[in-house]
Amino acid sequence: MTAKKTEQPRQGERLQKVLAAAGLGSRRNCEEYIVEGRVEVNGRVVDQLGSRVDPTTDEIKLDGEVLKRPKYEYYLVNKPSGVLCTHNDPQGRTRLVDLVPTRARLFSIGRLDRSSEGLILLTNDGEFANRLAHPRYGVEKTYRVVVEGRPTQQQLQQLRDGIHLADGFARVESVHVRRRQANTTDLQIVLREGKNRELRRIMARIGHKVLRLRRVAIGPLRLDAKLPPGGYRPLTKVEISQLRKGKSARDGKPRNKRKRRSEAKAQAKRQEGAKRQEGAKRQEGAKRRTKKKLEFGPSKRQGTVLTDSTE
Repeated sequence: MTAKKTEQPRQGERLQKVLAAAGLGSRRNCEEYIVEGRVEVNGRVVDQLGSRVDPTTDEIKLDGEVLKRPKYEYYLVNKPSGVLCTHNDPQGRTRLVDLVPTRARLFSIGRLDRSSEGLILLTNDGEFANRLAHPRYGVEKTYRVVVEGRPTQQQLQQLRDGIHLADGFARVESVHVRRRQANTTDLQIVLREGKNRELRRIMARIGHKVLRLRRVAIGPLRLDAKLPPGGYRPLTKVEISQLRKGKSARDGKPRNKRKRRSEAKAQAKRQEGAKRQEGAKRQEGAKRRTKKKLEFGPSKRQGTVLTDSTE
């Protein structure tokens, strides 16, 4: 008796995500359907959780019932401060998906923390979301950031060179000052990959607390000036096409991981070298000061003694 053939993992969306997006249960429930052998893709039983499918072309069945082809939806939302990007909140606070009335099972592309605001996208298209959110595609995200104090050019260069965080090396693609005020500074910062609360953490490392953080662009897509906080609109076909092509993502080609690692290592070495040079300068300065004290201090005391003796 031959064993059932299983579908090998390939490019596309994770099967459990496709099932969950079709409203067949939570992702955990859909994982159980797969493991139990109740799901078929193109006539073959799929019982591996790592399997990927293309829901637009593959025929997917659960218990013999064919899934309907998904109708993808894409929305631009101007997220206000205080709204959560999570799907489940035990405290019942306002979620991002609550702002868009639709029956589709939407999720956000990337996240903005509760205090942050601005441009964020909602969709039910997993492959589209992965192309925009995954760091390897390097899609640019532009932010307007208000921070306490007045960062120096040297501190801003630190952000460009990179800063070591607990979960890895973080650097901005670009940063420039838009306006300086008495006690605050307005910055425009561009990131290609984002860690959890990355901007707040790297600004804290250089000693400048973030007071306001607003995302204004993702790739070629900019936040509408007339769209109020909490407002939304569907993306146009042209905008969806531009985002798929990845205008600001090196034509959608994955960035070279080895190159990024080597750049990070080289920068870490430069920073370490700079620290050593600074330490050496301090030690040299301390030696010179000590030497002067030894040379001039006793001489003055001896001169005083000689003068007293002659008197």
